[in-house]
Amino acid sequence: MGTALIKIKMMPASPDTNLAEIKEKAKIAIESNKGKRPNFEEEPIAFGLKAVIAGFEIDEGDELNPIEEALRKIENVNSAEVVDMRRAFG
Repeated sequence: MGTALIKIKMMPASPDTNLAEIKEKAKIAIESNKGKRPNFEEEPIAFGLKAVIAGFEIDEGDELNPIEEALRKIENVNSAEVVDMRRAFG
């Protein structure tokens, strides 16, 4: 099996939401569900609201749904959806 590179966009509940806290909890959720090397970016949306983009690796044979569900359950996260999925070539 190969490795897949995944990006999931998480939308916070409000512009005042603590993004560092979301990133910290997301890192734990990703790593505890077989995701590897998580990294995070912030994407401006509108009116001060910023989305958190989580990028990580996962083995192609592993399930992605548990990670998505764990990210959706983080406090102050309104939604989490896959925005990019690619096969990594080494």
